[in-house]
Amino acid sequence: MHSGEEGGSGDRFFRETGVAGALAELVEPVLQDMGFRLVRVRLMGREPKIVQIMAERPDGTLTVGECESISRQLSALLDVHDPVAGNYNLEVSSPGIDRPLVRSTDFADWAGYEVKLETRELVDGRKRFRGMLQGFEDGEVRMAVDLKETGPANLGFPVDLVAEAHLVLTDDLVRESLRRGKKSQKAEENSQEGDAADRVEED
Repeated sequence: MHSGEEGGSGDRFFRETGVAGALAELVEPVLQDMGFRLVRVRLMGREPKIVQIMAERPDGTLTVGECESISRQLSALLDVHDPVAGNYNLEVSSPGIDRPLVRSTDFADWAGYEVKLETRELVDGRKRFRGMLQGFEDGEVRMAVDLKETGPANLGFPVDLVAEAHLVLTDDLVRESLRRGKKSQKAEENSQEGDAADRVEED
């Protein structure tokens, strides 16, 4: 189920429209070259607008230093192309704990946690669903939901039908996010130590 992608747009099904869509097309290749993945672009507020760009490493994490590095690169890019009319402030951030799910791999990675999902069209008379994420299989997001009308059910939503989805903030999710963050940080520290050792040997 998990494609194991290491960057780029991959199977990102979420697509921004309008100015946000133009921004996404502009910034995504730059993020890829830097080793990051685009999560979502949002254009918010009036003057000055806020251009919010969510990004992450392939392991789903993003440090403050990496946010600053991305911000510098994208600021220069946006200054050249000027895709946003009027004044705006650029805001680069990680997806957060209750993150949006924008790739099929996100649904696989976060199976077992609660999710809210909105469909593009009515499904059995409704567009909003909340339940336990079961994963992604055969082109569908699988969820266990408790429907008031008929009771518990296992549902599958074709990915093209999904307008938006995000994790629900729970204690279990917070604990798992912290665990993954520590694991990623430790791996990065080990990598840096290895690089330092290699430089010493070269000297």
